[in-house]
Amino acid sequence: MPRKPKRKAPASPATRETSQEPYPSRASPSPAQCLAVRDSLLAFHGFPEEFAPFRLLRLSGRSPEDGSGGSPPPPSPTVLDGLVTTLLSQNTTETISRRAFASLKAAFPSWDQVVDEEGTRLEDAIRCGGLAATKAARIRAMLRGVRERRGKICLEYLRELSVDEVKRELSRFKGIGPKTVACVLMFYLQKDDFPVDTHVLRITKAMGWVPETASSEKAYMHLNNKIPDDLKFDLNCLIVTHGKLCQTCAKRIGGEKSKVPNAACPLASYYCVGEKVQQ
Repeated sequence: MPRKPKRKAPASPATRETSQEPYPSRASPSPAQCLAVRDSLLAFHGFPEEFAPFRLLRLSGRSPEDGSGGSPPPPSPTVLDGLVTTLLSQNTTETISRRAFASLKAAFPSWDQVVDEEGTRLEDAIRCGGLAATKAARIRAMLRGVRERRGKICLEYLRELSVDEVKRELSRFKGIGPKTVACVLMFYLQKDDFPVDTHVLRITKAMGWVPETASSEKAYMHLNNKIPDDLKFDLNCLIVTHGKLCQTCAKRIGGEKSKVPNAACPLASYYCVGEKVQQ
C-alpha cells in the first residue's frame, strides 16, 4: 500500500514574517540611520507646513504625559474625504488635487448623489485634477461598493481596525493600491505606516536603503519593516519635502527643479554608501 505523502507543516510566525521581507539580508536602514536622517532633514528644512496639520492630529492622540499639550488640533477630516482626496492626488500635485476635491464637494453635497448621478457631472467637477474619467469611475465604484457592503457611505469604522485589517478593507477596491492605502493610514487614520512615492523611492535608493532595482512595492515592504514606527511619519514627510526642494538631489537623482538653490544637501554624506555608513 503506497505511503501517504507527509503533510507540510504550517509556517511558523517567524518564517511567515521573513517571507514578507523582500531583502532579508539587507540591514539598512538601521534605527540609528533613520534617526540621523530625520534629524538632519529636520534641522535643514524645519517641519514642512504642508504636513503640519496632520502632525498636530497625531500629537493630539497622545496622553498629557507625552508633553503634547498646547493649542487644540485642527478638525480631523473624515476617512472617506481623505481617501477621495488621495485618489484625486494620483498623477498630479497636492494643490491641484485639493482644488479638484473642493470642486467635487461643491457639486455634490452628499456622497449618495455621486453614486446615483448617471451623467458626467462628476468628471466635470474633477476635470482640473487630470485623468477625470478614470478617477471618476474609481471614486464612484468605491463609493457604491462601500454603500453595498455597509448600508451607508462611511468609512469611519476603519479607525477601529488594525493596519492589516485596513489594508484588506481598502484593497478590495479597484484603483486603490498600496501607496494610496498607506497615505490614508498615515495621514487620515494616524497609523504608523511609510508610503513610498517617487521622491521616497529615489532618495532611499540613493542612500542604499533599498536596492537600485527595487520596485515601489518591495521598497514599501522593506522600509516599513526597518523604519521604527515612531520615526515613520516625520521621516516620510521630510524625505518627500526634501525630494521636492533640494537642488543637489534634483541633479543627482532626477527630482523636480530646486526651490532651494545653492544649498548644501544634508543627505550628501549618506548617498552611495549604503550599509557602510555606521551611525
